[in-house]
Amino acid sequence: MTKTLASFLAGVLLALVSATAAHAQQTAAQPLDRIVAVVNENVVLRSELDRALANIRTQYAGHEDQLPPQNVLERQVLERLVLMKLQVERAADTGIQVSDQELDYAINSIAQQNHTDVNGLRQKLAAEGIGFDDFRASIRDEITVQRLRQSYGQSRINVSEAEVDAALAADKGAGGIQYHLAHILVGLPEGATSQQIATGQSKIDGIKSLLDRGEMDFSAAAVRYSDSPNALEGGDLGWRSADEIPAAFSQLLKDMKPGQVIGPIRGPSGFQLVKLIEQRDGSQADKKSVTEYHARHILVRVNDAQPDAVAKSKIDTLRARIAGGADFATVAKESSDDANTRNQGGDLGWFPADAYGPEFGGKVTSLADNAVSEPFRSDAGWHIVQRLGSRETDVTNANQRAQVRDTIGRRKLEDEYNRYLLELRGEAYVSFRTGDASIDNATPDTVMGAPGAAEEAAKASKKHGAGSDDIPGSASSSNIP
Repeated sequence: MTKTLASFLAGVLLALVSATAAHAQQTAAQPLDRIVAVVNENVVLRSELDRALANIRTQYAGHEDQLPPQNVLERQVLERLVLMKLQVERAADTGIQVSDQELDYAINSIAQQNHTDVNGLRQKLAAEGIGFDDFRASIRDEITVQRLRQSYGQSRINVSEAEVDAALAADKGAGGIQYHLAHILVGLPEGATSQQIATGQSKIDGIKSLLDRGEMDFSAAAVRYSDSPNALEGGDLGWRSADEIPAAFSQLLKDMKPGQVIGPIRGPSGFQLVKLIEQRDGSQADKKSVTEYHARHILVRVNDAQPDAVAKSKIDTLRARIAGGADFATVAKESSDDANTRNQGGDLGWFPADAYGPEFGGKVTSLADNAVSEPFRSDAGWHIVQRLGSRETDVTNANQRAQVRDTIGRRKLEDEYNRYLLELRGEAYVSFRTGDASIDNATPDTVMGAPGAAEEAAKASKKHGAGSDDIPGSASSSNIP
C-alpha cells in the first residue's frame, strides 16, 4: 500500500528531530539549544522534544483527552528519542553504514510512493517546515536502525520447519480465526523485587478498575498508562492468527467476544491486559497463483574496465548477430558476462516477473514467447532477454508456509529485540534535564515507563477496589510480543 507523505512523516519524525538537532549542534551560527537529556556522548535538545510532542498532539487532534498528562507524555517521547540515539550509536559502533547512493535510492523511492519526484518531495517537505538536509539525515537514521535490527535478527532468530508445521496445525485447529488485539503492559524489570511486583500489581489493578467502571476506554488507558512501545498507538497490536499468539492467551481468546478484556496476566515482561477488538475467519483464503516465465539472457556488465558506452556498443553488436540468425544460446555461451548462466546458454529457468528487478521483469512480461528484447539497462549492466514460455503456478501452500515462517520470525525478533533495547537502555548513561522533577528524578522500570501513572492508577484501585474479573491462576510465562 502506498504511503502518503503525511503518514510517512509521522513514521520518521523522531529520527528527523534527532537529525535536526545534530545539524544544529554542528552549525556555529545556530544559537545553543537547551539540553533536556544526556545520552552517553550525545544529547537531546528541547527543540527536538518540542517538535516530537507537537507531532503527537497533531496526531491526536480532536482527541486530546486521550493523551496522558504533560509530564507523562514528555517522558514517553523522551524515551523514544533516547532509544533512537542509542540504536544509531550502537549501529555505528558495529560498523553499520548507509552510503549516499543507498540514501539517494531510498529518497527516490519515497518520492515515487508519493507520486512525485525528488524536487516535488523537497517542495512538500518545505511546506511542512522541514529542511531537506534534515530529512535526508532522518532517513539515514531510519535505514541505519532497520539494518541494526536486521543484523540482530540474522544472528539470533531461526525458524525451523517443525515450528512452521506446528503453527499451521494450530491455525487449522483454531479454524483459521484471526484476532485484532490491543494490550496494556505494566512492565517489570528483570529480576523484579517483591516491592516492584506489588507496585506493578497495584497499577494494573487500578487500570483494570478504571476500565471496568467505564471511566476510560481501553485505547486512552493504553496511551496514558501502558509501558509498551506501542502505548501512543493505543496499544494496538493489529491482526494476529492463532500461531502468533502465546498459548496462554489464545486459549482465553476462544471464549471471548469482541470488546471484552482479559487480565491482568503476569508474563516475563510484566502484567498485561488484552482486549479483543474484533475477529474474522481467515481460513477461506483464496487460492493464489503466480505467472512464471522461462527465459534466457545475455549480460554485458558495466564496470571500471568496461564503461557504459563500451558495454552498450558490445550488447548492440550481440543483438545484431542474433537478429541476423545467430543462435541465442550459442551467443550467450560465447559472450555473456553472467557466469552463473553462461554455460547453460543464458538459461534462467522458471521465475516470477519480480525475481530479477522491475526492469528485467518488465521486459520479460512484455515479450511474446520466443521473442528477443532490444538491449536494456539494469544495475548490473546491459541485457538482452529471450522469453521461452510462461505458465501459471499454484503457490497457495508455499505462500502460506512462507507467511507463517515470516510471522514466527517477526514475533521472535520483536520479543528478542525489545529485550535488547531494554539492555541497551539499561547500560547507557542517560540523564534527564527537563527541569521537571517528576521526569528528571523518576527511575523507569522499563524503556517506556511512565512516571506518575503507577501512583494515579493505584489511587483509583484503592478508592474503588481492584477489578473482580482477574483471571484465576493468571501467572503466565508468555507475553503478547
